[in-house]
Amino acid sequence: MQSAVAELEKKGKAAKAASRKLAHLPTEVKNNALLSIAQSLSLREGEILEANRLDCDEAKASGMGEAMLDRLLLTSSRLQAMAQDVSTVASFPDPVGESFDARVLPNGLHLSRRRVPLGVIGVIYESRPNVTVDISTLCLKSGNAVILRGGKEALRSNGALVRVIKDAIKEAGVPEDVVQFIESTERALVNEMLKMKDAIDLIIPRGGEGLVALVTENAVMPVLASGVGVCHTYVDSSADLDKAVAIAYNAKVQRPTVCNALDCLLVHSDIAERFLPMVAGEWAKAGVEMHCDQRALGILSSNFKVAPASDADWGKEFLALIAAIKVVDSLDEALEHIARYGSGHSEAIITEDYSAAMRFLDEVDAACVYANASTRFTDGGQFGLGAEVGISTQKFHARGPMGLRELTTYKWVIMGSGQVRA
Repeated sequence: MQSAVAELEKKGKAAKAASRKLAHLPTEVKNNALLSIAQSLSLREGEILEANRLDCDEAKASGMGEAMLDRLLLTSSRLQAMAQDVSTVASFPDPVGESFDARVLPNGLHLSRRRVPLGVIGVIYESRPNVTVDISTLCLKSGNAVILRGGKEALRSNGALVRVIKDAIKEAGVPEDVVQFIESTERALVNEMLKMKDAIDLIIPRGGEGLVALVTENAVMPVLASGVGVCHTYVDSSADLDKAVAIAYNAKVQRPTVCNALDCLLVHSDIAERFLPMVAGEWAKAGVEMHCDQRALGILSSNFKVAPASDADWGKEFLALIAAIKVVDSLDEALEHIARYGSGHSEAIITEDYSAAMRFLDEVDAACVYANASTRFTDGGQFGLGAEVGISTQKFHARGPMGLRELTTYKWVIMGSGQVRA
């Protein structure tokens, strides 16, 4: 353990030193490094997928659930999508050095704010090896060094990706120490990372409730938490039912193992008898298990995969082909349910009533609120950010998908001509 802690501290110091160099690198150098990463992900696909295959085989043998296996899995198409996201980030304006809020004070001082990197970002995450690429990419472009600590289930995959990244950026003239990877899987190292305030300026946990709670409760540096996604879709009395079915199907089925997938469907009682059999019929084709309140249960026949909902089904992130269904009598009741059970991630209303839509968008307290669209769009790539560090449910400087600007802070720049304070 002592050697692992010493290695961690060594990597922390190396990342800190490299971050000072990275902060002042020209945009062109950073962009060339990103394009080199994108190209290398394609050229070294075989190496990466073989490492991932070994991780997946071991995870299956250990009994890992389908939701986690899906998050762990890399495919050729997923790798190509990751490479495209890296190229997209390279095409974005560099936030570092951006000047804003410039003004001249009455005493003649020229005042402005200038974007600067945060420094070193520590990331603790589970299962998803794409996080390795997304975060390394965004940190590089925003001028931050990064220390990555992935889960043991993805150790080979993450290791292969980090080797590709470090080789690519070194070739492009970026210090390879700006990306550090913790290879030890000892759990105690997480607690050691959380104490490294001299080396790490911000820490980001990405994973389940347990990991997020551990980090937020024990870190001595600022934490940017990527929270649990308990996502509701409310179908209002004025909804276009065909549109509502398509949206609910996409939100639940398109990729059920991710945080922006639908967990609870709220349906207005005026349209429940017509709508519920429609959506249940479509969901049944995909094998969705429906946990229904008594009124929904009374409408849906035993032909569907239904079961009585329990108290634990409200406010639960299923990460599987399971959805809770509740019939409500008003928009007020839907808003009350979301306020009680939502996680502040993504919430949607399906309605043709403009005033109902505006009230929902105004009153629901979540990072992302939708009218007549699937919550599956809550994603850095879909929002045009190229990639994301995570999806923040905090009321912090960053909320929702976190991209380049969310990885910067600013400093005040004051230009004078000899002014002194009276």
